[in-house]
Amino acid sequence: MSAGFHIAVCGSLVPDPLQTLEPVDTPAGPGLKSEMMLPAVLDPWAAHALYEAAHLAKNTGDSKVWLVSLGPKARLQQLMMNIAQKVPFELVALDGPAGGFSDAYEVAAALAGAVEKIDGLDRPRLLLFGGRSSASRDAGVTLQMVGERLGITDQFLAVDKLTVQDDGSLRVLERVEGGVYQASVCEGPPAVLAWSTGELPEPPNNPQVGMQNMRAIMPALQQAQPAAVSAAGITYRNVEVPRQRRDTKIVKDVPAEEIAREIVEWLRS
Repeated sequence: MSAGFHIAVCGSLVPDPLQTLEPVDTPAGPGLKSEMMLPAVLDPWAAHALYEAAHLAKNTGDSKVWLVSLGPKARLQQLMMNIAQKVPFELVALDGPAGGFSDAYEVAAALAGAVEKIDGLDRPRLLLFGGRSSASRDAGVTLQMVGERLGITDQFLAVDKLTVQDDGSLRVLERVEGGVYQASVCEGPPAVLAWSTGELPEPPNNPQVGMQNMRAIMPALQQAQPAAVSAAGITYRNVEVPRQRRDTKIVKDVPAEEIAREIVEWLRS
């Protein structure tokens, strides 16, 4: 077996978090007002996973990265215009809804099916990357279910650092409470890694990488298969944007303990 990795990154578009999101009822169920008109970005957690995957592939010979994305085909094309210049990857596109009200079970089934159909994918070398959370489908279980469907039981679900050791094993640092990391060692792929923020910044735009990626991205979008993902059978009693609350009080010469006590009381109220 080659020493390289085959890395499939699950990630799609989400509304730009700087936009105002207003939930509305639609004939297909809950949605966002003017959702198709909202500017979209690559899900922030999935972006970390993609950058970490590209960095790992660059530093490990004979490795390859695929980005598996589920979303409206036209909107995925707009998104790819932005992220194609960041890092090298091949796109595996699924044409379907990308809203936050889709069922995580159905989303996982669609993503797992797409990964299984990747031409040339070597399953013993597979690392399944994605975000630990999502700015839209924040069920926190989607990537786990994709891994289970693919028969991958070695799963790490809050990763900040991955190190390939000399013997080929993987040393993984996962976030736990209190700013502490859990260190684990995995013999090697296949494995699932759901990323927190990782260690890498957003790469600068590289037009050459963009042109190379777009040669394969456009045919992949044209061949995107429809994904039957919905919220059928799920009922939302109420959907609303969390209300902002701000109470300001200016004080002077108050002990830190007293300030902390007042903050706790305010939160409890």
